[in-house]
Amino acid sequence: MDITARIAQFENMTQADPTNEMAFFSLGKAYGEAQRFADAAKAYTRCIELVPDMSKAYQLAGEMLAKSGQNDRAIAVLTQGHTIASGKGDLMPKNAMAKVLKELGAPVPEDAPGKGGGSVQVGIDQSGPVPDGMIRCRQSKRIGYRMTRPPFRGPIGEWIAANISQETWTTWIGQGTKVINELRLDLSRDKDQETYDQNMREFLGIDDDVLAEIGAKRS
Repeated sequence: MDITARIAQFENMTQADPTNEMAFFSLGKAYGEAQRFADAAKAYTRCIELVPDMSKAYQLAGEMLAKSGQNDRAIAVLTQGHTIASGKGDLMPKNAMAKVLKELGAPVPEDAPGKGGGSVQVGIDQSGPVPDGMIRCRQSKRIGYRMTRPPFRGPIGEWIAANISQETWTTWIGQGTKVINELRLDLSRDKDQETYDQNMREFLGIDDDVLAEIGAKRS
């Protein structure tokens, strides 16, 4: 599916359900790939409105605002996002936002006491070593529980089990149900199954490089 079709698909999903934060997140990613940076920033900003502590959305919204020349807004979003990410212990988005703030010549907020450095555990210490039976999810970048078995057969299912946490997969199941309902998919039809699989790969970060790495083909 080309980028124009993907954008149209995600636009339809956001119009059908204006509270679907992951549809807006996927739309922002598609806009970014099409270099529609201002539109991407609006989509990610909508994610923030729906989920005010989504660190990654702050990071990407700020990056897209900067790329569209809206530096003052980018600094405001990144500063707020950095504070939220620090408080949650979301190390990777926090560091990414600090980098962009420095590039924009803006001050980087101090870490939340005991959290930004990962010295105090917030649920699971996201900056520490991965405990046994857990995994650092390649999609969320957070530590979560390892899947007990692949969700389906084949190289993509095996890659998911090796790289995606159970928490992220559970989130996708909920998002996948929305995809089926909003796009009125019938998974007994090859074309609809392909659409579903495309959305799954987008959500989990299974891009062409990953497919080449595992020797799988797009459906």
